[in-house]
Amino acid sequence: MEKKERHFVLVHGACHGAWSWYKVATLLKSAGHKVTALDLAASGIHPKQAHELRSLSDYLEPLMEFMASLPADERVILVGHSFGGACISVAIEKFPEKVSVAVYATAHMFGPDLNFYAVYDEIFRKSDLPMDSQFTFDQGPNNPPTTMLFGSNLMASNLYQLSPPEDLALAMSLVRPSRLYGHDALLLKEPELTKEKYGSVRKVYIVCDQDKAIKEDLQRWMIEKNPTDEVKVITGSDHMVMFSKPKELCLCLEEIVKKYS
Repeated sequence: MEKKERHFVLVHGACHGAWSWYKVATLLKSAGHKVTALDLAASGIHPKQAHELRSLSDYLEPLMEFMASLPADERVILVGHSFGGACISVAIEKFPEKVSVAVYATAHMFGPDLNFYAVYDEIFRKSDLPMDSQFTFDQGPNNPPTTMLFGSNLMASNLYQLSPPEDLALAMSLVRPSRLYGHDALLLKEPELTKEKYGSVRKVYIVCDQDKAIKEDLQRWMIEKNPTDEVKVITGSDHMVMFSKPKELCLCLEEIVKKYS
């Protein structure tokens, strides 16, 4: 029996872009699947700049336009990494009928009973993210920062510590500042996730046990507060699972697809 082609939509994390999926996209395509890796606004080669983004909706526009453009009968596998998890959650709520399964790869995951702010706060409170990261204060030094760019020391020690050095070198040349949403309600315009829409889509969380950016206990805290249909674990992976364990990630995605779509 011929293996059915599946359509994977890969959504990157903060400061990154579609380029971060180059290994995984290649492996999935060689396994006979269709792959779309998107640049969110002001990411990768997208022309906008971070300071131009007026809301989370602006940032998500490329993903929402893509989801809206899918044929009525097509269902995709949404994969979100890091902050990309928050992005796919919004897409699930808006287009539940177009998602066969959603995969959170060591990602921000909020839900009907776990709001965006709770996850955002917990991740920033428990992670060692700042280090040599650069921040801009477009609303003045007495207000919270408006953008963040990962520093090279932070990337080497906390994001890419188990990834090949050439992937870290690539990332250092391609990362771009990311808009911070924090508690600015106007910026965020927090999407309400409902049990009827978001809750109707099957979800799998992929835990990465050596992640220093979103530590394992934090990943499991999100799963406990917003239970998924299944939890898979990739051992020996840093935060950038697509670079440190690309084959294992693809194997997980293949297993998920067989079971849920």
